[in-house]
Amino acid sequence: MSIFTGFNASASALTAQRLRMDVVSSNLANSHTTRATVNAQGEYEPYRRKLVHMTPTKSFKSFLQRATDSNDVTQGVRVQRIVTDQTPFKMVYRPEHPDANENGYVEMPNIDPLKEMVDLMSATRSYEANITALNASKGMLMKTLEIGK
Repeated sequence: MSIFTGFNASASALTAQRLRMDVVSSNLANSHTTRATVNAQGEYEPYRRKLVHMTPTKSFKSFLQRATDSNDVTQGVRVQRIVTDQTPFKMVYRPEHPDANENGYVEMPNIDPLKEMVDLMSATRSYEANITALNASKGMLMKTLEIGK
């Protein structure tokens, strides 16, 4: 185990949570975008909510192998992919809107600001927790260096 394992784990988590915050911010910024993409029929579609999927860089199998072997595998988390949420769009009655259909309804993005704010708060708290872990690792290393004085 390297002395930098804790730093590497925290750094990967900080990067992943920052990306998660960026995706949530993008979702909130586009919560009223009715013309984000063009579908197969050539019609505009509203913005679709995006979600970040993260996975650990190590599985239980790698921990077991490490206990019996001397291979040191980097720890942490990584972003596996960013996916679009396929839930249906919200239909809002706005007959004056330029994208309204013949009945006066507009397809709005499938974004719930409350869900996005909860997701943003969760990512922020995770980011703060990883900063605390990083500072704790740094403090332990500094105390280790002071032993030699």
